[in-house]
Amino acid sequence: MLDKNGIAKRIAQELQDGWYVNLGIGIPTLIANHVPEGIHVEFQSENGILGMGPFPYEGEEDADLINAGKQTVTLKPGACLFDSATSFAMIRGRHIQLTVLGAMEVADNGDIANWKIPGKMVKGMGGAMDLVASAENIIVAMMHTNRAGQSKLLSECTLPLTGVNCVKKVVTNLAVMDITEDGFVLRERAPGVSVDQVKMATEGRLVVPDEVPEMQLD
Repeated sequence: MLDKNGIAKRIAQELQDGWYVNLGIGIPTLIANHVPEGIHVEFQSENGILGMGPFPYEGEEDADLINAGKQTVTLKPGACLFDSATSFAMIRGRHIQLTVLGAMEVADNGDIANWKIPGKMVKGMGGAMDLVASAENIIVAMMHTNRAGQSKLLSECTLPLTGVNCVKKVVTNLAVMDITEDGFVLRERAPGVSVDQVKMATEGRLVVPDEVPEMQLD
């Protein structure tokens, strides 16, 4: 079973040289720490950064340099800073090849809910709705179940939707799954996780091929 860094490390294997990539808050931000050798990508943050680097070491943080999740970050050589209008012009203009988001729920048709639990305070909607409407490829990074042990991979989302039919792949602490017209297709198991464990933790339609390899993270 993977921890949050393991999920980020597995998703980092999906990065392709030359891509522009937006990382949502939470697990996705950890991906910047695991970019494979020989791959050059530009990380964009919707609050106005292009060229975001890994998290700073303790004691080297700059409180004025933060990502969209209000976490201190670093910049790579050549990085640039700009206003939100320019940032969302990049997103809405479809210049971002990959968006990685966290989620509260994902449905087996690609719907995603990641911005609001009714009755709880929400400080803002963020930019996820623009990202899911504009990105060519959307991967969700999340835990397979919630704190109550209930599946977050459903036949239908119960929370307010962020986007419809937009998620292409889900990477959790248990598995890697593509989303197709037939539902979640199990592509890889996390180390030490069985197919039956994935089945038990998945409420939505799940297609299990004859061979489901274990993830290779190193």
